[in-house]
Amino acid sequence: MFPKSSMNLLHHFWIKTLGYVVHPKIPRDGIRRVTDVGTGTAIWLFDAREHLPDDAQLVGFDISFDAAPPLEVLPPNVRLQHWDVREAIPDGLEGSFDIIHLRFLAFVLLNHEIPGVISRLFQMLKPGGYIQWDEADMETLRFDKARAESKTENLEALYRLLEAQDPRLKPTWANHLPELFSEAGFVDVEKDAKDAPPHVAFQFHDVGLMIHELIARKIQDKHMASELRRLLPAAVAETKNGAYGTSLRFSVIARKP
Repeated sequence: MFPKSSMNLLHHFWIKTLGYVVHPKIPRDGIRRVTDVGTGTAIWLFDAREHLPDDAQLVGFDISFDAAPPLEVLPPNVRLQHWDVREAIPDGLEGSFDIIHLRFLAFVLLNHEIPGVISRLFQMLKPGGYIQWDEADMETLRFDKARAESKTENLEALYRLLEAQDPRLKPTWANHLPELFSEAGFVDVEKDAKDAPPHVAFQFHDVGLMIHELIARKIQDKHMASELRRLLPAAVAETKNGAYGTSLRFSVIARKP
């Protein structure tokens, strides 16, 4: 599992890049129920509640809450509930939410799963409710250099190796969210894509390198694990010398009629 502190750091860098927790075009008046699907540490919920009416109720859905704080320390208007977004929506939640938020599911969901997921989210929204889905655009992945002499060869080889090992590491559906939302019946679809400034992009990359070490430890393919262990130290060295991978980050919002 990705370290909790790293997940919270990534949230911080995400907000620094986009400039908001809740998209500024999503109305706040009259908001009563909000959910974060795939909530992880619930950090988005904790930040979002500061931008929503005091009486708004917030629910975090996930398949596991190992990364979340103990229930006893949650704010009184925040609760957590188990749900896998690939399964039928829980009883009683059809037409329940004013805002649904999702992030980082591009590395979880496969292309064929997306239409069903979007359909279920559409069902969970109230008429007039909004969805906000944030992702990294891995199709714009590039390797930048802080110094002219910085090298990127091992970082690039590391990412190519991981893409070959797991197609989820280079998702192709994320860039098509606006069209997918429209096809599902959403209106007022809007995409906001931003490039992180270099200092934030470097921190994004630095934190993300940890996941490669976890993959190397858990992967069953011995040859792949060996290659990861070989490339990682060289990739870390390139990072220390100012090389980093980065991509556009975007938020897509849409409204249920």
